[in-house]
Amino acid sequence: MTAFTRSLGGTEVSALGFGCWAIGGPFDAPAHAAGWGEVDDAESIAAIRRGRDLGVSFFDTADVYGTGHSETLLGRALESDRAEVVIATKFGNTFEEGTGVMTGANASPAYIRRACEASLRRLRTDWIDLYQCHLGDLDAGTADDVIATLEDLTSEGLIRAFGVSADDPEYVRRWIGHDHCAAAQFHLNALEDAADMLELTHAHGTAAIARGPLAMGLLSGKFDATTRLPRDDVRGSGATWLTAFDADGRPQPGFLDALAAIRECLTEDGRSLVQGALAWIWGRAGHTIPIPGFKSVAQAEENARALEYGPLSAGRMEEIDALLKPLSV
Repeated sequence: MTAFTRSLGGTEVSALGFGCWAIGGPFDAPAHAAGWGEVDDAESIAAIRRGRDLGVSFFDTADVYGTGHSETLLGRALESDRAEVVIATKFGNTFEEGTGVMTGANASPAYIRRACEASLRRLRTDWIDLYQCHLGDLDAGTADDVIATLEDLTSEGLIRAFGVSADDPEYVRRWIGHDHCAAAQFHLNALEDAADMLELTHAHGTAAIARGPLAMGLLSGKFDATTRLPRDDVRGSGATWLTAFDADGRPQPGFLDALAAIRECLTEDGRSLVQGALAWIWGRAGHTIPIPGFKSVAQAEENARALEYGPLSAGRMEEIDALLKPLSV
């Protein structure tokens, strides 16, 4: 089978990446849980390596996930494969490594350099392929200083490109006109479109990394109206930015209704629901790279095998659009 790839800053990567938030394990933001519950490190490493076996070459994490633990696992799993993979990580949220507690935010040039050096150490690498700002609300002057620092790190060879993780098109616009800005990461899935961000990134030739491609697991189909996720899971934490889950960890009824309406369309041609949801993102725009999370080898296999199917057909995309229009999510 011909490899299904996307361009990321001029480098060809698998059209699907692995999002490594969940494998970081439990950690806390100042006001709520920020992890996805307990993890098995051996299983996580096996899952990463299984993804490699199935053609995944792009891995996205952040220094704060598990307060350094996700990067450490990724470094262990990919060290022998480093030249063949593209690793993206993020900076901006502060923490004491290994404590499981996020403490705040810092975007000063000195901090960015310290964070980069720490990520290089944990990832067991001499360079970071894509270094992303994890803060989506910097003022214009601070953002410009961050961009200048990232350009310096690129010139020094510590990073190869940079990007930003944010959902506001006007904020992202400040970043993506720069030569070494290769990607914008934003929330996108079959139930939550991001037309303005897709248009902006396409216009600039910038990769669109789709965060939350499975609506934080809701598009796996394993949750229903009786589900209530625990407080130590970010989806049950009551975080104000959650969309598919309410403050008590229950799926939003509108999301469940929308999923029921399009389930059959997503599972055409033998796809699982997960694979159909990922195929929708590819069908939505030709520069998208979804990064579904995983905590097991089985989940990694299901995600990676979406590459065998590719995008949904244009006709199926139109049908899904028509089914969702009357609904509110």
